[in-house]
Amino acid sequence: MPYIPFTDEQKILANSVDLEEFLRMRGEKLERVGREHKLIYYDSSGKHDSITIHGSTWFDHKNQVGGGAIKFMQEFYDMDFQTAVQELLGQTVTPLSHSPPKVSAKEEKKEFRLPEANTNMHRVYAYLIKQRFISPDIISHFAKQHTLYEDKEHHNAVFVGVDENGVPRQASKRSTNSYGNSFRITCQGSDTRYSFAHFGKSSCLYVFEAPIDMMSFLTLYPKDWQQHSYIAMNGVYENAVLTALKNHINLSEVILCVDNDEGGIEAVDRLRDILNENGYSNVKRLAPPYKDWNEVLKAKNGVYALPAVPNQHKEEYHRQSKNLQYLKCRPDKLTSQIYAAFKNEQYKYLAEYALALYH
Repeated sequence: MPYIPFTDEQKILANSVDLEEFLRMRGEKLERVGREHKLIYYDSSGKHDSITIHGSTWFDHKNQVGGGAIKFMQEFYDMDFQTAVQELLGQTVTPLSHSPPKVSAKEEKKEFRLPEANTNMHRVYAYLIKQRFISPDIISHFAKQHTLYEDKEHHNAVFVGVDENGVPRQASKRSTNSYGNSFRITCQGSDTRYSFAHFGKSSCLYVFEAPIDMMSFLTLYPKDWQQHSYIAMNGVYENAVLTALKNHINLSEVILCVDNDEGGIEAVDRLRDILNENGYSNVKRLAPPYKDWNEVLKAKNGVYALPAVPNQHKEEYHRQSKNLQYLKCRPDKLTSQIYAAFKNEQYKYLAEYALALYH
């Protein structure tokens, strides 16, 4: 494609396109979740719903990446910058029907199968106890419930999510390798409405990002732990949490125990909005003093632990928002004023314009 010298104003306009409206017009499936919309698509590994859309911005909660409209077109449709800007400006070059397979794939249900179990759990016990410092009693509890086991082929730890009838519907595998790259992956065909969990009789539901975080918390706070309920989201997906609340009417208080890093801090507000919209207003945040609950457990056992990672964007937002004022602006000059503020990187002015328009 020949190079097109887009003006700065054209680039800004393209990057500020309302992605929700843009994607709906092109036949993509979106579901409303709180203040955002969730993009639903299918590829060879099954159904995906980890990307949320809010105005002209998007975020992939599984891969912890996001951005504006242009980057979305580049990442999701595999377009170069030129094509992405032209698409967003309405100067269609390549029909979206010619987009990559992950977008145009047919909605096909992948059969869910649990990985074949090994005859013992020696490697899983060794990994979780020696490297993760998780209590043997906690491991044994979930092993007896058949929601934790060792797979036969690669000796991974398998964490299982069961439905209200005790039938396995979801599973994730975690590498137990001491060397090389470790991984965590959700098994094909898994139903995201279910996840690794324990349900007690109290009104409290503790929510974690991953099974190991959950088991670490139980190791740290073992007293009467079985009275309460706990669930691992496998990321920051809300599906399993909402299903658990629906299926267990005793649950009324949600405690978000997600990681104390940029992604976790960002997820707290999102999850709180979703829960409030679904009728759960008693939502609290319990942040680990280190990056996550397993890091807390490491520190307690004298091993180096990753520190918490502040969300600098959110901290800066709160700092700046305290000093915002209402700007007087004329409607007939608003476009040029906003463009000038953006070009001169006067981001505080942009926020004050938005504040004035909101009210």
